[in-house]
Amino acid sequence: MKHVLKEETKTGRKQLLSEKYPHGTFRGELLRSFRRDRQLWILCIPIIIWALIFCYYPMYGVLMSFFDYIPGKALWECQFVGLKHFRSFLTNPIFFRLLRNTLAMSLLQLTIGFIAPVVFALLLSEVKRPSLKKPIQTISYLPHFISWVIAGSMVYNLLSSEGTLNNILLHFGVIDEYIPFLTEGKYYWVIYLLVNIWKGIGWSAIIYLSAISGVDQGLYEAGVLDGLGRFGLVWHITLPSIRPTIILMFILGIGSLLSAGFDYHLIIGNASTMAYWDVFDTYTYRYGVQEGYYSMSTAVSLMKSVIGFILVLTANKISKRFGESAIF
Repeated sequence: MKHVLKEETKTGRKQLLSEKYPHGTFRGELLRSFRRDRQLWILCIPIIIWALIFCYYPMYGVLMSFFDYIPGKALWECQFVGLKHFRSFLTNPIFFRLLRNTLAMSLLQLTIGFIAPVVFALLLSEVKRPSLKKPIQTISYLPHFISWVIAGSMVYNLLSSEGTLNNILLHFGVIDEYIPFLTEGKYYWVIYLLVNIWKGIGWSAIIYLSAISGVDQGLYEAGVLDGLGRFGLVWHITLPSIRPTIILMFILGIGSLLSAGFDYHLIIGNASTMAYWDVFDTYTYRYGVQEGYYSMSTAVSLMKSVIGFILVLTANKISKRFGESAIF
């Protein structure tokens, strides 16, 4: 009986391999690809070398999270401590504050911040006059190319106690005294969300505009014949047509759920709002770069990356199970 089961298992495995690689094994397929597309592979050699040197070789550094690393010593000369730094971080009282801030800002970005470029792309696609559409596109793209240092200065000049917004509100009698937008934590998450939307909405909308431009125009003509208005065309034709793109971008966004950045926080954040802006990335920067606790910061970064990878796999599997688009 066991022999029969083994034979059936081998047969099933061979069948799967033959379906996946109809011309032979993976190695054989790869060699045939080298011979068939050797010019393309030669062109890719510099990119492959760059990726190996700058993307894969530095991954050796994650081993520091399992050692008490001392700068200046070789890694194998340091004491191996296993999961000590992971346990130390997870039991640290600051962990829950970092988790709360990171999840709060990431979820705001993953919901409202994710929907904003989709809505903007839909609205922009409805603008039919090129003389109006192109300037709007250009203006919306520009903030993406502004560095966070300049963006932070703009936010400070706009929202500080004696900034532009406070002066305008005081001038029109909307408020009686200055509102401390940048020194009270209750405003921080909202400001962070709005700044990120302003900075990324135009650039992120490019993908959705490309997907919208690929929708079959015959579907719109059929929709008009069926009596659909402009909103009906968007709801019943445009959105279903670009749904695979939206799902793929959402799955990729889930992978960065524990990444709330640190550029903006280090520029705009201050001691009075630290309880709201201190996230995993700023903690890693503070302990790793500024204070030299490389092992602890590496452990935090590794844990964050592993969790992000698991979240992407989970979201991808759920999407496939419900018959939607998936990355792989």
